[in-house]
Amino acid sequence: MRGARFVGPGPMVATCLIAAPIIGLLLVLIPFGGAPEHVINGVFFLALGSGWGSLAVLTARYGSQPQRWALAPALILLGAGVASVSWPGSVGNVVVAWIWPPILLGLVVFIGREAHRHLRSRSRRWVLYPVLSLLTLAAAGGTYETIAETLDAVAHPAPGRMVAVDGHRLHLNCRGTGRPTVVLISGFGEVSSAWSWIAGDVSRDTRVCSYDPAGRAWSESGEESQNASARARDLHDLLRQAGETGPHVLVGHSFGGLYARIFAARYPEDVAGMVLLDATHPDMFRLPSYPGIYEVYRRISALFPSLARLGVGRLAYASSRSGLPPQPRDEILAFLSTARLARDQRDEWAQGPAAMSQARSLTTIGDKPLVIVTAARGAQDGWLPLQQQLTELSTNVVQRLLSDAEHSGLLENQRQAAESSRAIRDVINAVRRSTPLGAE
Repeated sequence: MRGARFVGPGPMVATCLIAAPIIGLLLVLIPFGGAPEHVINGVFFLALGSGWGSLAVLTARYGSQPQRWALAPALILLGAGVASVSWPGSVGNVVVAWIWPPILLGLVVFIGREAHRHLRSRSRRWVLYPVLSLLTLAAAGGTYETIAETLDAVAHPAPGRMVAVDGHRLHLNCRGTGRPTVVLISGFGEVSSAWSWIAGDVSRDTRVCSYDPAGRAWSESGEESQNASARARDLHDLLRQAGETGPHVLVGHSFGGLYARIFAARYPEDVAGMVLLDATHPDMFRLPSYPGIYEVYRRISALFPSLARLGVGRLAYASSRSGLPPQPRDEILAFLSTARLARDQRDEWAQGPAAMSQARSLTTIGDKPLVIVTAARGAQDGWLPLQQQLTELSTNVVQRLLSDAEHSGLLENQRQAAESSRAIRDVINAVRRSTPLGAE
């Protein structure tokens, strides 16, 4: 074409292949921040596909070295994006876990071969090959994670038993004998194995049950969203179906305190007493820093399922939960690294404001014994006054402020967990003797 001016491919390669993932990351953090995994994956694939498509079009129209082969990865990535957005659920999860890594690896081989043939520019070495290295690493990480999860399922069978509840099976692990039965309700993103120290300790005095809500650890997913009301109903039906008769002593840690309150409001006849272990207060959004913390984590946590599929979770959690005994620690790490648990955490966090609102429905448990254990070390501004307000839930209440205890340490640190066990025993004794807390 007369007057046409063609440019080398270097600037186009750099612009299209660097800008695309940056734009994709901004999209999943800002306008799509906090979205479900299939939306996050789909939007990011669409951004990457647009980058490769732009490379093919721009180099063909304005470049001295057309890279028409880039249409192939563009169409594959765009197709993957559309399929991911429109195809959520278990089938889509299987496709992403087992089929996508080899497809991605084949795409890397194709791109490398075509670029070697058609791209004569330093951008091939400084831009394209690093991109291909990252894609190869992603394919390898995805393959490793899928195989590791399969092996973990065999290595860590469910302790306790699986109980059918409303069309899905929930994991329940009870030990010990005696009344009242203690029911342990986990906090945000935690699995039942985190109660190892406390369950083993308290089970010497009475029966203790820990469980996993639908969609977490060994429990199957339910058909409906696991909001706080559904969790309370599932727990009530689980205990009934398993033959664990009440009234129970409810023990809630962190977010589990919200669920314990909702359960007590809905089923007061099934509650003999409560222990709140550094429990989340329904008015958390009144704290100065919490709204910002909540919003940032809401957006970032939505990326965790996608990252977990690449094996990032196994690296991130490798040294965590070190205070627990080896077996429950390994069980927890096997689940923490999975996209499934990351999805459950994302959903639970998104439901947090609604759970707080529903927990306000419990204003009192009357004179039923209540022990509040507060971990002061590392507490955010305003946390301690809210913990003090929890004492208003009962006229038979004791609060223990542990100055050297941390939030997670009340379960994971053996010495601090012993304080949690002591609080539970105090409530058990008060229930058995029908005496106020602290009475001889």
